[in-house]
Formats: sequence, C-alpha cells, structure tokens
Amino acid sequence: MRDSRETFVNHAFVAGYPVKHSRSPLIHGYWLEKLKLQGSYRTHEVTPDNFPGFIQELKSGQSGFIGGNVTIPHKEVAFSLSDRPDDLAREIGAANTVWLEDGVLHATNTDGIGFTANLDQSAPGWDGIETAVVLGAGGASRAVIQSIRDRGVKTIHVLNRTVARARELADCFGPAVHAQPMEALSDMLPGAGLLVNTTSLGMDGGEVPAFDFSSMRPDAVVTDIVYVPLKTHILAQAESQGFRIVDGLGMLLHQAVPGFEKWFGVRPTVDSALRQLIIDDMAAHT
Repeated sequence: MRDSRETFVNHAFVAGYPVKHSRSPLIHGYWLEKLKLQGSYRTHEVTPDNFPGFIQELKSGQSGFIGGNVTIPHKEVAFSLSDRPDDLAREIGAANTVWLEDGVLHATNTDGIGFTANLDQSAPGWDGIETAVVLGAGGASRAVIQSIRDRGVKTIHVLNRTVARARELADCFGPAVHAQPMEALSDMLPGAGLLVNTTSLGMDGGEVPAFDFSSMRPDAVVTDIVYVPLKTHILAQAESQGFRIVDGLGMLLHQAVPGFEKWFGVRPTVDSALRQLIIDDMAAHT
C-alpha cells in the first residue's frame, strides 16, 4: 500500500454497458476532492465484444488506468480475465473491482462488504442473529448470502420463484443456505433476525404485496438493496410494524471504499455529506 503522504496521480474507471447512469463518479469524485488527492475516476462505456480488449489494454498499461469498477454486464468476464482474483470473487464467480499491482491484475467483489458495512453503520448489532431470510436468487443475492454467512449467520433461507435457482446458491454457499419457494415466506419469518430483499420488488416505486413481519425477532432488521426509491414499499411496511429498516443506498456507498483505497492509496469514509450528495442527485433525475 502506498504511503498516503505521497503525491501521486492515478486514474480509475467504471466500465459497463450502459454505464452513463452510474453514480460511482460522484462518489469517488467527492472523496478525491475531500481528501485533496490528484487523480480521476470516470465512466467508460464498453460493449461486451470490446471488453476483453479493454482489459488487455488495462493489463498492458496502454489504457493509463490503475484499475476500476466493473458493472453489468461485465462482472463475470472481469473475473475470468483477471490474473489474481481473491477468494470472495472466486466463490461468487464475478468481480466488480480490479486493480494493477506489480503488473498483475487483481480482482475482488466488494458488494458483500458494502452490504454488511451498511448494516454495521445503520443497524449496529444486527449480526447477533441465528436466521436470515433472503428474497431472490439473482446475482446480487450471491454477495449478500456470502457476506452474512461469513459474519456467522447460521441459517439463511433463500426464497425464489424458481426454486432451482435458489438451490444453486445453496449448493454454492454451503449447508447454512436453504432453498425455499417464495410462497414459504410466512413459514420462514418466525424468529428471523434479518430480511433482505434482493429482487426488483418495489423498484422505482412499484407495488408490492402486503408483508406481515410480526413473527420476526423484535429487534429484527429489514433491508432492501434497491435504493430508488430510498424507502421502498417493503421498508415502509416494516417500519410501520415497528422494525428497524436499512435502505440500499449505503451498500452502494460502502462497496466503493475498498476500490478507492486500492487505486488512490487512502481509505475514505462514508459520511452524511456523501449520502446527501447522492440523494440530491437522485432527486434531480427523477
């Protein structure tokens, strides 16, 4: 790791297709300015056909980038093309953060780190639980399952409309994970200390069915990785029933921390001013 007192200029990116909607440049730009570091972070739209070539230019040094973030649809390919993926990326089979070190392209997946860091900040003590319920078995749920399993949650019920997809995650992440149909929700909630929505339910304010959270632990937390709107219908229902809620914006902010540290040599912090910056940007684009 570089000495944070050094003066250096590094350039990082977020690559995806499309990528113009990404708020990552706002996040990293805020930190660069606050920490008075020279450097840049910008969007780089890359088609799937051109992505292998983009990675090759990164590895060779031609691109001028030290590393960056990778978003949809390139996460799996970024993992496969990296020289040294870490254990997190290897288990998930996808990478969202890459960086060059001694000519070697390293890769990790920080989504799970971002998820648990958000809970730590917004609902401290959340991890003193035995059971969690995760709605959805898509790509986002993989990082959530991995991160809460690694924090010691012993029983994780993954509910999905297609049970076979949930079963794939159970096979991947081990005996703590149990596949269930979505209809089993009311049977899985009693005694649960955490409910996570990783589906598109409630995204952009869409309607969701009524949820009864009353059988969960009194100190249970309900969280949603969706952050538009900030308080989804699922979160609003949980709050009205007296449960702690955590919105998905913090996950976006916290997952950015490890990459920034790798590229620019200083570990940034997620503060209220950064959160408000993104909330204001969301309001400006609704």
